[in-house]
Amino acid sequence: MVGALTSGRLADTLGRKMTMRLAAIVGIFGWLAIYLAKGAAMLCLGRVLLGYCTGVLSYVVPVFISEIAPKDLRGGLAASNQLFICSGCSAAYIIGATISWRFLVVVGLVPCAFLLVGLPFIPESPRWLANIGKEKEFRASLQKLRGEKADISGEATGIIEYVESVQDLPKARIQDLFHRKNMYAVIVGVGLKVFQQLGGINALGFYTSYIFSSAGFSGKLGTTLIGIIQIPITLLGALLMDRSGRRTLLLVSSSGTFVGCFLTGLSFYFKAQGLYTQLVPTLALYGILAYYVAYSIGMGPVPWVIMSEV
Repeated sequence: MVGALTSGRLADTLGRKMTMRLAAIVGIFGWLAIYLAKGAAMLCLGRVLLGYCTGVLSYVVPVFISEIAPKDLRGGLAASNQLFICSGCSAAYIIGATISWRFLVVVGLVPCAFLLVGLPFIPESPRWLANIGKEKEFRASLQKLRGEKADISGEATGIIEYVESVQDLPKARIQDLFHRKNMYAVIVGVGLKVFQQLGGINALGFYTSYIFSSAGFSGKLGTTLIGIIQIPITLLGALLMDRSGRRTLLLVSSSGTFVGCFLTGLSFYFKAQGLYTQLVPTLALYGILAYYVAYSIGMGPVPWVIMSEV
């Protein structure tokens, strides 16, 4: 939460790349603290650092993607962030089923290291550069993103005009979120994110193996199946994002997550009542798989895209 609250100010002050660099360094120290931990204190310190890193990246990465993406690819590229989040979860499920947790920590270090090493090779956000008045760097960044032979004059003019129009406005305050003219967009954007999180994804994500085991199904096999199925489904959602529309994907996805939660809950109701005990593992498996499929195709990526657009 602290990372998320401070990420906006950091990204606007230091730039998108520097903020990601800072988060990667904090993440590396977090993983090292967990790997070297001899007791609970070091484990807690590592989790605090990783929590801050995740909070910062959860804001700055989608913002950076939306700012460098061409208009016709913005939805798909924004959804790719969720695709790789699901890919990371899937990799953790599959790899974690075969190795000890300390070796899994080493695996977690790799993306942070790649991010830190790779950042010097990518351009800064053109919109951020235009916002702070670095016009030469802004045009160079936009040209690099669009290709050496691309005509960026129209897009560059549009960005400059937008930045100038925004700069003429008074500085936004937290109470402006509650102004009548902004309330509808705030309710839509924040409401989607709230219900995305309250829909059960974290409960299932953290306790998937335990839920499978409690239902009488193999925890390792269940988490491996989820890991395998999440990546292609999230990729499908990214491909459909700019074709079928945000609202359609969200409606289909929310219906699917409801069905998944219902089946999973029904399986444990049967178990508690001693009814249809042979169906309990099957219902839990189908329920959790249905939930992950539905969430990955819409509930995961769509709220991010809609919030950046509203």
